[in-house]
Amino acid sequence: MTLLLGPPGAGKTSLLLALAGTLPSSLKMSGDIIYNGHTMDEFVPRRSAAYVSQHDLHMAELTVRETVNFSAKCQGIGHRYDLLMELSRREKEENIKPDPETDIYLKAAATGEQKAEVVTNHILKVLGLDICADTLVGNNMLRGISGGQKKRVTTAEMLVTPGRALFMDEISTGLDSSTTFQIVNSIRQTIHIIGGTAVIALLQPAPETYELFDDIILLSDGQVVYNGPREHVLEFFQSMGFKCPERKGVADFLQEVTSRKDQGQYWINSDETYRYVPVKEFAEAFQAFHVGQAIKSELAVPFDKNGSHPAALKTSQYGASMKELLKANINREILLMKRNSFVYIFKATQVMILKGKIYKKFNTT
Repeated sequence: MTLLLGPPGAGKTSLLLALAGTLPSSLKMSGDIIYNGHTMDEFVPRRSAAYVSQHDLHMAELTVRETVNFSAKCQGIGHRYDLLMELSRREKEENIKPDPETDIYLKAAATGEQKAEVVTNHILKVLGLDICADTLVGNNMLRGISGGQKKRVTTAEMLVTPGRALFMDEISTGLDSSTTFQIVNSIRQTIHIIGGTAVIALLQPAPETYELFDDIILLSDGQVVYNGPREHVLEFFQSMGFKCPERKGVADFLQEVTSRKDQGQYWINSDETYRYVPVKEFAEAFQAFHVGQAIKSELAVPFDKNGSHPAALKTSQYGASMKELLKANINREILLMKRNSFVYIFKATQVMILKGKIYKKFNTT
């Protein structure tokens, strides 16, 4: 779990889009992005990673379960179904009786049918969406789930994909601190369970939300000021002569300490007169810091491609066959037509009446 911090305009969205392989073609990029020793042209980044925007785009007439299940059918359920099948096989060999709730998934997995439903139910349970699974998503005109639950649905749509890397951009927009904490905590549990990676950009996280993250990436003016464990970030800035006050949120301190306007209030070196420390100087000092040195030494050793699992990176463009994609879309449209049957019947009747009037007028003339 990595928290991406930085003032507006620092480059957080651009970084997340680049990592997810969804940068606009009009932007030029220098350098290389490597996954497990593979460059971006050796696999399909959009299937190996997932980018979650700050905007929630859902069909209001679908329930939570139907929304997530449709995403699973279109994108492919990947390794999660294989994990459930492997767990079922090992329990049979060891003669182990599983937990009743887990057994539901295992029985469904044993049939070999409705694979997407198995994974969907598992993700809904992990994210705490099982209590509203059969509730309509809704919108401004149709009553549905709450704003916090919609954020979880957006996350669930990405978690059902085969991708193990999750990039989330400003997911706390329009949410209170308590709801943000619950969502991030749910993502943390999911990421730690499936062994994935999440990079989440937040503007002003509360202290309790900040404590949920393992690593911190601090951006400012397009440069990486710090990238490493959360426990050492304050140590780095103290070595630069800046200290976070006791009653000050660490996340707020990190975003203000590189600002020319707010930096002076955190200066603690009484032996020297305060001077503004530019972002470039922070970035260079981090390279000499012990965390920066550890990252540099780790990256100096090339990653062995042979040690990467074949299912870790996806090389196929689509997660399902064209037949399955067409079937999933047709089933969804039929469901939406049933939900809005009154509108379709009314419109069809209206068209028939207008057609009859036009035909009658044409005959009379």
